[in-house]
Amino acid sequence: MKQDTKIINAGRSAKWTNGVVNPPITRASTVVFNSVAEMNNAVANRHNQTMVYGRRGTTTAFAFSEAMTELEGGAGCALYPSGTAAITNAILAFVKQGDHVLMVDSAYEPTRDYCEKILTKMGVATTYYDPMIGAGIEALIQDNTVLVFLESPGSITMEVQDVPTISAIAHQHDCIVMLDNTWGAGINFKPFDYGVDVSVQAATKYIVGHSDVMLGTATAVEKYWPQLRDYSYLMGQCTSPDDLYLALRGIRTLGIRLKQHQQSAIKVAQWLQQRPEVAKILHPAFESCPGHEFFKRDFNGSNGLFSFVFNCGNKAALTAFLDGLHHFKMGYSWGGFESLILGITNVNSIRSATTFDCEFPLIRLHIGLEDVDDLIDDLSKGFERYNQVLANS
Repeated sequence: MKQDTKIINAGRSAKWTNGVVNPPITRASTVVFNSVAEMNNAVANRHNQTMVYGRRGTTTAFAFSEAMTELEGGAGCALYPSGTAAITNAILAFVKQGDHVLMVDSAYEPTRDYCEKILTKMGVATTYYDPMIGAGIEALIQDNTVLVFLESPGSITMEVQDVPTISAIAHQHDCIVMLDNTWGAGINFKPFDYGVDVSVQAATKYIVGHSDVMLGTATAVEKYWPQLRDYSYLMGQCTSPDDLYLALRGIRTLGIRLKQHQQSAIKVAQWLQQRPEVAKILHPAFESCPGHEFFKRDFNGSNGLFSFVFNCGNKAALTAFLDGLHHFKMGYSWGGFESLILGITNVNSIRSATTFDCEFPLIRLHIGLEDVDDLIDDLSKGFERYNQVLANS
């Protein structure tokens, strides 16, 4: 089955749809049984998509988990109320006091905060590593290293990691490989083909696609699925069936949306590449992006998220650029139908192992589904304001 067809059919088996097109919303806390045998049978099959108690999942949750497993691969998918919850609980499922974690230095900031504020209290040590380290990861693996965490591309600086090389070395030392695969969205990068053991996504982003649901997923290979599933349940992780219904609906247009996001983002990035105000384009599909060669080798496509770096650090000019935008709104998320912009004046303030080559402010863009010419016009007027401030300073 081709990917576009799989996107339409994933999680839509007859046992979930009951004869309608979309799996219905099943809201439940208590599940009732008519006999001891019926109850015992349900408990015995609780890991096989059988309803036992609402927190373990309803048919809506089972349909979405099945859909994500079909799209991304692996043996099963655990669900969480946010992407951050997926990251933190997936890590927690595999670490204990005295363990050591290797964390990519370009990681999503809440992931860093979790390592520094929660894992340290648990007696779990973290070492940050250069996202471009490749085979050099071996030198950082200690006797107590249990997990290597990747984020590829990095959600701000966009480095694409050499996932298969890092995975192969990690496995030689019996380390679990965990990847934040939100940028790949489960269809542009197939993590389990490249040695990943647990793939985490903020389904809030492209899976839902409409900026109206918080949701996270963690999909694991067969070896680690039972532990991920059981520990997530013990931590009380569960999700709203209404949110899962919206996520299932979002999946159906995921492929076509990503293609349009990709097409528009590349056009905007090419336009920005010609602007004199821009020092560097950080888009995995562009040679100027660290790890571009791994993107070409491993990815099926891109999306709407990329960054660029200004060639000047004038804060007043940057503020003028940002404040007057019409189609680009400032916001911390991405992956919805709308365009977003985020200005970061000091990228290296959220790094500790490496220094990113970024002297001046970085702008992260999410290119939405608006007409791309309108978006370019919006940015063009921003540069006019930017240059006016520079001229008057």
